[in-house]
Amino acid sequence: MTEPGDLLERAIAGERRALGRLLSLVEQGGEAADEIAEMVHDRTPGEAPVIGVTGAPGTGKSTLVGHLVKEMAGTGGQPAVLAVDPSSPLTGGAILGDRIRMDGVAGGRAFIRSMATRGHAGGLALAVPAALRLFEACGYGPLVVETVGVGQVEVDVTRTADTTVVMVAPGMGDAVQANKSGLLEVADVLVVNKADRPGADDTRRDLEHMLDLGRITGLAQDWRPEIIMTTATTGTGADQVHQAIQTHRAHLAETAQLEARRQASIHQEVLDRVTQHLGTKASQYLSTQPAALTEALEGHSTPAATAAKISKRLLSNQPPS
Repeated sequence: MTEPGDLLERAIAGERRALGRLLSLVEQGGEAADEIAEMVHDRTPGEAPVIGVTGAPGTGKSTLVGHLVKEMAGTGGQPAVLAVDPSSPLTGGAILGDRIRMDGVAGGRAFIRSMATRGHAGGLALAVPAALRLFEACGYGPLVVETVGVGQVEVDVTRTADTTVVMVAPGMGDAVQANKSGLLEVADVLVVNKADRPGADDTRRDLEHMLDLGRITGLAQDWRPEIIMTTATTGTGADQVHQAIQTHRAHLAETAQLEARRQASIHQEVLDRVTQHLGTKASQYLSTQPAALTEALEGHSTPAATAAKISKRLLSNQPPS
């Protein structure tokens, strides 16, 4: 079996297959993933821009990302895309449709990787930032994370992104749904895709009203997201989205928010990892059927009291009783 260190050297030298194998190890987690994280730590300056692209399914995210990658490569970048896909119900692996669409537009000029959600966001919260560091260590940037567009994963993308692009489409109620799910609160750039369809101007107007309401209620920050009309099938507007992303990053740098976002991302990742470690330890502890659990199972103690007692034992490293 090839050692991660050898794979990393080959990936840094430009071997895409070696990078793919490293990403698989990162996605699986465990000791190999931790070893890779240690190896890339000193090789990752944290300078590569990270762009999150999210929105409801069917809004054309993958096609637009393909055009964005083309724009990034055209301005001297070596972009990489992490497409967070729904898991296959048969294999648990990522469905590769998004990857095929992006490759078709980008002309093979980027490294595009699909990552499966596997039905939960816990492992994903750890694998995504680790994969992004690996990309940067191998010379890639800007880095794009495109989410599946379902549930909490949508909002979670902002934890790792410097700039979050939220996409909506006309006639789908996306503007209202994005507002309800909290996406408008985290959007740095708003995109109304399929702008050639009826209702696109109405969708833009709805978004403008929601942004205005946010300013009135005090929820809006010092940055008002630009609303850009695009047609991803033809690439129309992709250059404007790319420019808006660069403008937002310049704003973050000028206002010292970029470093603050990066530190908040690290803080959240540490919390996620601590939660994972404690969850694993708790599962192992409960599998021993400690007396406290038996009391709860027999109805002599409430689940809340039992959890508090067991947590205290775990944190103090007391053996099962």
